[in-house]
Order: sequence, then structure tokens, then C-alpha cells
Amino acid sequence: MQAIAPKSTPIGMVGLGFMGSAISSHIVAAGYELVGFDIDRQRLETLVARGGRAASSTREVAEKAGIVLTSLPSLAAFKDVIWGPEGILSSGHGGLVVMECSTLAVEDKKRAQEDLAAAGMTMLDCPISGGIRASEKDLVLYGSGEKGTYERCLPLIESFSRANYYLGDFGNGMKMKVLANLLVAVHNVSSAEVMVLGMKAGLAPELIYQVMNNSSGRSRMLEVRGLRMVKDDYDNPTMKVKTFEKDLKIIESFAASLNCPTPLFASTFQVYLSALAKGLGDKDTASVCAVLEEWANLKRN
Repeated sequence: MQAIAPKSTPIGMVGLGFMGSAISSHIVAAGYELVGFDIDRQRLETLVARGGRAASSTREVAEKAGIVLTSLPSLAAFKDVIWGPEGILSSGHGGLVVMECSTLAVEDKKRAQEDLAAAGMTMLDCPISGGIRASEKDLVLYGSGEKGTYERCLPLIESFSRANYYLGDFGNGMKMKVLANLLVAVHNVSSAEVMVLGMKAGLAPELIYQVMNNSSGRSRMLEVRGLRMVKDDYDNPTMKVKTFEKDLKIIESFAASLNCPTPLFASTFQVYLSALAKGLGDKDTASVCAVLEEWANLKRN
């Protein structure tokens, strides 16, 4: 099969949030024709300003595009995009390829894949890691599903990611994303724990951040979330606590289905639940630092 090159077929994007918007910008910059949809009108205006075209519905995107990427915040949004009255299935577009990039349970994606296949469409499971720096193309895609279709989509994938991995059977992409998110969850809280312990010992947060990021204990989460912890500023989030809760529940359910103990994750989960209880649901996930500061009775100067 011929690879998807710029101008060869229109690309669709459903979901223009933080991740979807950045991916769309990279695709347009690479020379692809892109049509997108989001329920937020302002996001559609941003897409048009960046060179894309706005559609009136998911169905219109599916009708006009040869490949549709979906980047969605919840299972409810996913169900509406696939099975809704204006969803992808309603388009009847045989031969359509759907690259599903959201973080959702494997079984939910599998059901969509089967229903799309019955309608003559192909779905790839393609969750993405690295959303914090999506605008810098610092994304890693975990692909799974029909190998020939995946290889055909590689030029498109490479237009918005710095790395990608083909992982075999449909669903393996999400399994790998679960592992990545488990590390993200634990490393974010451990970074906050270090910041709080250091501050309580009298060290300046800026100094902790600088030194730890040049030490053997450095982590990507400390690097990208640590500055927010230093500044005690969790507004304008790149990942909201209430959105990440969905991902945490997927990890918990996945591990339980395999009877696999995850003791560090279990402890970490409690910190995020505390953040939600404190009313930090709309704040950045780095706000777990504020939770641990309260637990430690730490008052910043």
C-alpha cells in the first residue's frame, strides 16, 4: 500500500484540546490538508488560523478525510465520536482509517475497532506519550493493529512525533501507555515529595530543582513539572488532575485484571485523590506538591 504523503489525502482530526491542537499544527506544517472538529468553537477558530479547515461535525470529518485521528478526553466523548448520531460510523465511509490516540481502556477501543471493521473501516490503537511538550513535537506514539495500515500511516505519524513504536496486536499500544502513565504518576508525586522534603529542611525550591535535575535521581516529571512546584503555580494546566484521574483508574483496573500488585502506584493514587478533595481538579497535576506541603505542615516563606 502507498504511504500517506502530504496532499495525497485529507487528514481528519477530532478533538482539538491541548494534544489534538498541537498535533494538528504539526500535520498542517508538514504540508497535509487537514479538516478538524471539536465541540469548542474557539478551538476550531484556532485550527483555521493555523491553516486547517473546520468541520461542523465528526461525521463531516469522516466523510472528507482518508485518515481520521481522534484525541479525546473521556470515554463519553469517545462513545459519541464513534457511535453517536453524528459519529464516525454514521459517515458510512468504507476504507476510512481511524488512528485512535486517546488514553482509554483496551476493551473500549477493541469494541470500537470491531464495529468499525464491520462497516469497512480500520482502526489503529495509537496512544501518545509526552503531551506536556506536544507543541515542540516531543511526542512518542505507541502503535498497534494492522501492520500494513500502520506502515502506510508512518509519514503522517512522523510529522507530529519524535519517535514511534509498532507494538503488534491491537491494544498493545494502550498496554504500553498504561505502563508509561504509571511511571508518570509515581514520578510526579516523588518529585513533589523531594521538593517538600527539601523545602522543609530549609533548602530553596529553585536550588532543589537545579541540583536534582543534574543528579542521578533526575526524572522527566521533575524536569517538566518541577518548575510549577518551584513557583507554586498550577494554573493553565497541560494536564488537569481531574482528567488524569481517568488515566489513573485505567491503570488501577488494568493491574487488577491481571492480579498484578502495584504498591507504589496504589500509594501515589491517594495523593491525587487528595488533590481532588482539596478542589484542585482543574489545576495542573504538579499540584500534588501543594497536597504534600499541607500534609507536612509546610508554610512557604
